Amino acid sequence: MGPRSAGVYVHFPWCLAKCPYCDFVSWVEPEADHRAYTDAVLRELEGRAALFEGRQIASIFFGGGTPSLWEASELERVLAAVRRLATPPTHGEIEVTVECNPTSLDEDKARALVDVGVNRLSIGVQSLSDERLRFLGRLHDARGAMAAVEGALRAQAPRVSADLIFGVAGQTVAEARSEALALADLGLTHVSCYQLTIEAGTRFGELARRGRLPLAEDGAVADAFVAIEEALTGRGLAHYEVSNYAAAGQEARHNVGYWRGDEYLGLGCGAFGFARTELPGGSAQGVRWRNATRPETYVLGAVRSATSAFGERASVADGGEGAKGASSSCEELDAETLLRERIMLGLRLASGFDLAEAAAALGVRGWTPQRSRAAEWLEDRGRIVREGARLRIPHPAWLWCDDTASRLF
Repeated sequence: MGPRSAGVYVHFPWCLAKCPYCDFVSWVEPEADHRAYTDAVLRELEGRAALFEGRQIASIFFGGGTPSLWEASELERVLAAVRRLATPPTHGEIEVTVECNPTSLDEDKARALVDVGVNRLSIGVQSLSDERLRFLGRLHDARGAMAAVEGALRAQAPRVSADLIFGVAGQTVAEARSEALALADLGLTHVSCYQLTIEAGTRFGELARRGRLPLAEDGAVADAFVAIEEALTGRGLAHYEVSNYAAAGQEARHNVGYWRGDEYLGLGCGAFGFARTELPGGSAQGVRWRNATRPETYVLGAVRSATSAFGERASVADGGEGAKGASSSCEELDAETLLRERIMLGLRLASGFDLAEAAAALGVRGWTPQRSRAAEWLEDRGRIVREGARLRIPHPAWLWCDDTASRLF
């Protein structure tokens, strides 16, 4: 068996403002020292160098936060170091994505990112309505969003994607459809359309708890989902994952890696990493770790020496979280837990996944009597389709994707 495919995720923790719906690790610190942060990421990367052994790195994803605020020269330092340590994929080049906000992306910045080796820009448009952008706490307007996308295209970024949020109170189905079409008609080969979700710990979560946040009705959200799908597939973008559309060959390879259960090396403040190891007897186990979530803790923390195997307890940024002095977290994952995650993530893909194959790779039983009964119940109601050894959710039933997956746990 050849080397396994893995991805690298690099987190940039700063934004110009905190969006009220966002539960990612992000901080508003105008005076943040970006170079010191880069140095910390490089120290962590060196400490984790052994974790690249036996893996081909298919993708590098700079997420946040707002990575387009990072100086291109600093980002290049990280990218060059990863490339130096990583084994590239056998076929094709490494996909290198940077998440961008319209307020920090223009043609010059896009070209600077392309010049340092970035080959995919993912732009957080979120809406083409000034009113909804204000509601979502975004700093740009619709004109600025379109200008950012157009600038990226003029800069000849090899691949450009844009994100939209639908299911916002007051948005009509026609508006959701027209926004998706407006982006597709710019010539984009990838569009992500996410339903607005209200997360605990966010400003929207607090307003919703108090009953003070206007919410879209479920029926309107479902209608918008269907209208967006019809619009984008009509423009030749395949609905390849619950929230994602792409022209052939333009799928986000980094995210597909998550949905297929690939390992990923997380670098930076608040980053998650996941690794898997084979055990005697053909079973497997995994570990998921998270780095310190406060930038000052991460930057100032020393990096412990890395272990020699990818699946063991990898080094994490040392140091405490606030007054408690808590270290970064690390969670052991047994084979049954890993299989449940494969079910949850694999069913997000239009192609689905092979349950028996996934279970065999983990050394556990896939088709238990309980799971078989659940699958039969779901199949009778049109919520899953069995095609040979594969399970998938038909597009009309994607609206119940999470519930479907949980029934198969």
